[in-house]
Amino acid sequence: MKEKIIAIDQGTSSTRAVLYDAKGKLLDAAQEEFQQFFPQEGWVEHNPELIWESVLSTLTTLTKKNNLTSSDIASIGITNQRETTIVWNRKTGEPISNAIVWQDRRTAEFCKSLSGEEKSVQEKTGLTLDPYFSATKLHWLLNNIEGAKELAINGDLLFGTVDTYLIWKLTEGRSFKTDVTNASRTMLFNIKEQEWDEDLLNLFQVPKKMLPEVCDNVHNFGFTSILGGEITIGGVAGDQQAALIGQCCFDPGEVKSTYGTGCFMIVNTGEHILTSENKLLSTIGYRINGEITYALEGSIFVAGSAVQWLRDGLNFFKDSSETESLAKDASTDSNVLVVPALTGLGAPYWDAEARGAIFGLTRDTNIADITKATLESIIFLSKDLLEAMKKDNANFNSLMVDGGMVANNWFCQQLSNILEVQVRRPKIIETTSLGAGYLAGLHAGVFENIDSLKSYKQIDETFNPLKESNRYKEWKGAVEKVLT
Repeated sequence: MKEKIIAIDQGTSSTRAVLYDAKGKLLDAAQEEFQQFFPQEGWVEHNPELIWESVLSTLTTLTKKNNLTSSDIASIGITNQRETTIVWNRKTGEPISNAIVWQDRRTAEFCKSLSGEEKSVQEKTGLTLDPYFSATKLHWLLNNIEGAKELAINGDLLFGTVDTYLIWKLTEGRSFKTDVTNASRTMLFNIKEQEWDEDLLNLFQVPKKMLPEVCDNVHNFGFTSILGGEITIGGVAGDQQAALIGQCCFDPGEVKSTYGTGCFMIVNTGEHILTSENKLLSTIGYRINGEITYALEGSIFVAGSAVQWLRDGLNFFKDSSETESLAKDASTDSNVLVVPALTGLGAPYWDAEARGAIFGLTRDTNIADITKATLESIIFLSKDLLEAMKKDNANFNSLMVDGGMVANNWFCQQLSNILEVQVRRPKIIETTSLGAGYLAGLHAGVFENIDSLKSYKQIDETFNPLKESNRYKEWKGAVEKVLT
């Protein structure tokens, strides 16, 4: 039996192709960053064709390096940045514009105009009315790209999140599908009824013929001949749900927090939808064999992207790995506080127009102080999510973490200290791609079932709370100053 799996991990700032074996062991990976576009304040865009090129490039690099052909691969899994919105021409395959990225805030005023619909939208989707989600982005494209609305009505345009676009490209237009987790983030999908919602389509003026078929996470999404012979795309999930699966959080109450471009804390709520009273999101965790698992999620828009901004925007350091030593070297007397609202604030504030700020600067403030304060700000935002989850009766004492930022031991220890919970870091911190690999392997029969995946879970290090920080209260005061 073929026992190798490829996971395509299409993220906000880079694309990775990752090779796994039949025990979930990471064998090799290829990664490539791609260009970000910021045409106006609060706007964030990607070129879909550059995303596609990065997928082709990483797949080519990975397969050539490991001498792989289609006969070696049991299945391909896809995980992706969620909510990012792409519209393309059904006949030509060409996008009608750049993709509008999940971080983009251009539809903030439109969201305000729909404030009277917020309760009904939340009841159907589990989401709050915010530019973060796909529906308002899609509405913007149809109403601001010349001729788009007419083409959509005529059935000439297709809409998809990044997974759908990649499936369509990989299958050469044969398959137009998405999975339930990505669908649940569009604000067009009823998570109770498990279908596209006619009322929401009317609210956002979206023709249903634009929308892909919604499938389980483990499913035959079509085949690709990109490596010569046919390989089935057997598993798909949005990046945060893929990380939930990669961390094997299959039991209600288990929780993971991913620290990538943004930070996303998700707790498994089982077969029940837990409706938040504290501005968290009810969402779909996964659906396998038709059985649905729900989750409660808190979303932080800026995490690793704040570190990227320090590196590329301010030239504080050459490599993100330097942040650990800088944080350790920072003055213990520094009162610098950072509010990383570079693209607004997500849960529990949901302030699209808030902007970032640095407080407490003095003549002796240095790069180390600002770097430490930036890392702390991500932890403080995580504390916000933890407190909101407690109020919603989603309590936990242990937190699984993953993503590039958690390679930093100082960060993980401070996270444990400030959240006052045990923090557990797995050996494979890129669990997003691992989750996609698990899904693909389940479809191919490489893995028996989701319970069998738990035997492959390995913890690298556990961090226990050592001391509390009193800076959280001070930081909350700083947040108040940037809220609009």
